[in-house]
Amino acid sequence: MESYGEILRKARENKGIEIETIAREISITQEYLNALENEDSDVFPGEPYLVGFLQNYADFLEVDTKHVLNLYHAKKLQETPPPLELTKREKPRFLIPLLVTVCVLLIAGTGVFIGFFVKTKMSDSENEKLLAQGNDFKKYELGEKPFSGRLYKSDQLIVGSDKGNIFLTVAETEGIFALETPAGVQYVELSEELEMDVDGNSIPELIVYVSDVSQKNVDRGAEVTIRLKSAASAAVASPDENQIPNAEDLPKEQQRTEIFSDTRAYPFTVNVTFRAGCLFRYRPDRKETVEDYLASGEILSMTASNGIRMWISNGNAVKLQVVANSKTYDLPVARAGEVIAQDIKWIKDTDGSYKVVIVDVD
Repeated sequence: MESYGEILRKARENKGIEIETIAREISITQEYLNALENEDSDVFPGEPYLVGFLQNYADFLEVDTKHVLNLYHAKKLQETPPPLELTKREKPRFLIPLLVTVCVLLIAGTGVFIGFFVKTKMSDSENEKLLAQGNDFKKYELGEKPFSGRLYKSDQLIVGSDKGNIFLTVAETEGIFALETPAGVQYVELSEELEMDVDGNSIPELIVYVSDVSQKNVDRGAEVTIRLKSAASAAVASPDENQIPNAEDLPKEQQRTEIFSDTRAYPFTVNVTFRAGCLFRYRPDRKETVEDYLASGEILSMTASNGIRMWISNGNAVKLQVVANSKTYDLPVARAGEVIAQDIKWIKDTDGSYKVVIVDVD
């Protein structure tokens, strides 16, 4: 049987490329690449890492990625031990009719008892159902940690204030996301980030971002990220201008793309929506690096003062969006299998303006 490891090794040898070169090109260690060619799954910290690296390696070698993944799953299935039920000895045939007869008698007796019990409790059960229907929604209390998840019609959000709790109710999740607030019903469209004044005092209390909402099915709800504006502002300090590099000091050969410019620098947010699973690593403002494997449908929000460094094992698997000063900027999606290593950061131009740019890094 054809093996996925053999396909990878032959493709690499036909191209005349050493594993060390590929490891540098796609940022996957030589140990993992050797393990893929030798079909050694024990080396990887988990199956999601193996599958993600296997897809990236196959894409780089320009082999049939789907076929390679199917061969891996087929091999895994063959190596999985059969269910215990298939290895058990067959019991004597006369036991089955005997057990069926006993079960029928037990069910019949239980049915008579339940019928009598249900009849006497019918009115109480109907009242309980009516009460349950009236409370078929969830409540979420917003705090310093942002809420990120799927909300459904009639779900409630609780926002604390100096005058007591403010209750917000999800009013719409079909085609658009809507919240019923004391200040009126407010709407947020798909991929839109909105600062929301919920109590009518002309001061926004919430930042609401909608990453998924069905156009036809209200039962699917809406995938949203909601955070308190005060908490979001407190979490990230103003940019340190001493850490903002001058445009002329950057290497001339280093490619960069301007996203937007302004007369001052301020914190910005990068929203990441995962279209497929991939390994994602990021470091905001030179703090501790965070690394995880994120699956299709997950979202991640990162806020920084000066800049964010990102490493993505498959650029086509993510959709990036920069939000700053109440404006949203969608970034183009990369090619399938392309490894992304970039900084999104402020720089100071020669005319004194500040710009947020994308800079490729080694």
